[in-house]
Amino acid sequence: MPPLLAFELPAFLLGLLFGSFLNVCISRLPWHQSISTPRSHCPRCQHPIRWYDNIPLLSWVVLRAKCRDCGATIPWRYPLVELGTALWFMNTLGVFWVRALIEHNGQVGLWMEQRIQAQYFAGGAALILGFLLIGLLVMDWQTHTLPDAFTLTGIVLGFLLVCTQAIFLPTGAEDIHLNPTTRMRMRSPGSFIELGNVAVTGPEHLVFGRVFAILGAAAILWSIRAGYKAVRHREGLGLGDVKLLAMIAAFLGFWPAVLALFAGCLLILPWAAYLLATKKADQATQLPFGSFLCAGGLIAAIAGEPIIAWYSHLL
Repeated sequence: MPPLLAFELPAFLLGLLFGSFLNVCISRLPWHQSISTPRSHCPRCQHPIRWYDNIPLLSWVVLRAKCRDCGATIPWRYPLVELGTALWFMNTLGVFWVRALIEHNGQVGLWMEQRIQAQYFAGGAALILGFLLIGLLVMDWQTHTLPDAFTLTGIVLGFLLVCTQAIFLPTGAEDIHLNPTTRMRMRSPGSFIELGNVAVTGPEHLVFGRVFAILGAAAILWSIRAGYKAVRHREGLGLGDVKLLAMIAAFLGFWPAVLALFAGCLLILPWAAYLLATKKADQATQLPFGSFLCAGGLIAAIAGEPIIAWYSHLL
């Protein structure tokens, strides 16, 4: 079995299981229902779903998208979420595994150790972020809600992941140095620092940088929300969108979150134009911006690094 397939196939199967659980979250969290009790059941006849009717993808095909007991149609959302989550897991592990191999390529040293470690942490963050974003995308599309159980929990998880990365950061990696010709003398005993002193250590750089990223990303949408309300005297953006962008920043950083916001705005424009052209909406119609912001977050998670690098070279 090729090495890459050895990673991707288990990731696909694991993604199917998480996709099945994600469907439970999508069905219950917007209505503030428990995701653990009662057990999965048909929303029409309330009959508990048998274990062999709850196999991701396969059961939906075998049952021909109908409940075994009452014949109610099982929406397309269920297999699509399961398949989408499985493909995300498979693609994410594949992408970041290949990146780690490319980065290594026989090279050694602190810099290479730091780069490979960063790819592993980025892959883990992308898995968790993708799970949250797929769920929020569907929930906002169907109910126009972005539950705190996903957004606020996601902010905490993303920040804890960065803290974990900071703990295992190689010595000297991500340090920010002052001018090597500058000497610093601190007031505390024994605090004299020689030439090339470190102003901010790598762990401090990661942790505090991510704190500022979360606050900065949230401030962007909060300012837009406050400005729109001041001018139009009505809500334009919900606080859920603010927390969603902060969650993306918690996992990816500030500039990838800005990229996600930009991509989300680009994606929603043709949808809004279509609704206006077909007179299915007007200027006061509420659009599920969070869904498009989630799509932008998925793009930033997979392709954010090369896109930002390409754009920085244009400046």
